[in-house]
Amino acid sequence: MSLIRAATTVGGFTLLSRVVGLIREMLMARFLGAGFAADAFLVAFRLPNLFRSLFAEGAFSAAFVPMVSARLGDRPDGQRNVAAAVYFTEQALALLLPILLIFTLVVMIAAVPVVWLMTGGFEDRSPEKLELTVLLTRLTFPYLMLISLASLLGGLLNALGRFWVYAAAPIILNLVFIAGFIWFRGDDPVDTAVMQAAAVTIAGILQLLWLVWGCARANALPRLRLPKLTPGMRTLLKRIGPAALGAGATQINLLISTLIAARLLPQGSVAFLYYADRLNQLALGMIGVGMGVALLPTMGRLIGAGNISAAIHQQNRAIEFVLLFAIPAATGLVVAAEPIIAALFQQGEFTASDAANTAAALQVFSLGLPAYMLIKVLTPGFHARGDTRTPMRIGLLAILVNLAGNLLLSQPFAHVGIALATAISAWVNVGLLWWSLHRRGDFAVDAALSRAAPRMLLAGMVMAAAVWMLVEPLLAWASGDALSRIFALAILLSAGAISYFGAGYLVKAYDLKQIVGALKRGKS
Repeated sequence: MSLIRAATTVGGFTLLSRVVGLIREMLMARFLGAGFAADAFLVAFRLPNLFRSLFAEGAFSAAFVPMVSARLGDRPDGQRNVAAAVYFTEQALALLLPILLIFTLVVMIAAVPVVWLMTGGFEDRSPEKLELTVLLTRLTFPYLMLISLASLLGGLLNALGRFWVYAAAPIILNLVFIAGFIWFRGDDPVDTAVMQAAAVTIAGILQLLWLVWGCARANALPRLRLPKLTPGMRTLLKRIGPAALGAGATQINLLISTLIAARLLPQGSVAFLYYADRLNQLALGMIGVGMGVALLPTMGRLIGAGNISAAIHQQNRAIEFVLLFAIPAATGLVVAAEPIIAALFQQGEFTASDAANTAAALQVFSLGLPAYMLIKVLTPGFHARGDTRTPMRIGLLAILVNLAGNLLLSQPFAHVGIALATAISAWVNVGLLWWSLHRRGDFAVDAALSRAAPRMLLAGMVMAAAVWMLVEPLLAWASGDALSRIFALAILLSAGAISYFGAGYLVKAYDLKQIVGALKRGKS
């Protein structure tokens, strides 16, 4: 499968998941709002979600996929050693299942001190909110074990080139959430939060069953074995820890932001940051996630074959492709945050004041959107070479920058200061990843990227001016009825796309046919 096809497959399903997730967030804003119940639920959901991002998406993709891909092997007759890959997956499953089970039980039993450590008892010291958060944490945390097992199976399927099965799994979570809001919500926000917490674990069960079906369909379903610490497992365990910290720095930063918002800032701050981040994740899912997932096996193959120049060329084209869409996405979210948030979330329990606070956070979060995407395409440059420690060290430094920024900026700028610290941390991460690759001779910006990037920025400035002129006239439409909201969003999206790609065409910022052609030539 070509790199562009794999990236668009993963990106397409991720985008579909994020769109369905956006419907979920709209229902959440309507029925939970941004108050007591919303803060409790979002804190409870953040912990298993963090570990999902660290181990399920970060560590397994970075450490497990290259190792299982190596065991597949490409033989001259074009066949692959699927049995060896499945056996390696069985060994990993035998080792990780008891660890996950014990960890999940410990956190559920110790939920009271865990939640207190996460929140400091919340800013208002409310025992009711703490008690509710403990209950919700116990309901949501089994999701970690379930989704980690699903991710192990998903890593095997990705190595086999069956990207779509794992990429589609998050849609199940969002559909279960939506069903809960529509048919099983409670009489008040607290009861609804409890139902949604239960829905998280139900979704985890369904996602695991989906991946089991995918492996069975590919004749690659692992069996349960007794755990054995083989040399391959020792290598995997050595790589998982650094890979998790390196790839999960952004998620750790979001957890830190949640903790500080819960402890130091007024009620609602956790929800403002959450809803703003979800819009960022929607844009990130379109391009960054898919390209990062597809780039790793492609670069691993090229580097393994000794074709270093081709690997660097592929990474340049991947960065060019990502920037082509990251710049307009960030520009649109920064300039038009107010009407976008109002159109999507301002209804029911979610007030105009909540919308204004969330829009302010979104504007600042979005300053880091290109950085979040670039992290996804720079880290494969290390992981494809078997280096998970350098991104880990850089990620830890970025986490420290975020922590310092949170503590310094949260008091004068409240939740907006926390969003700003996260964006700054992401750019520090990108800068250090870039510098490290360049210093080692593993990456250099080529002439095509040097030529295209500043022209894309110029097109982004044209887009910003065009969209800015429409923001004020469309604000009233954005908070009106459903048709008015759709109209406002359609006008903003159309104006942004036409102005950006039109200006980009005039200044020759991109040659989409050339980028896609280059990516198609990278087989994975």
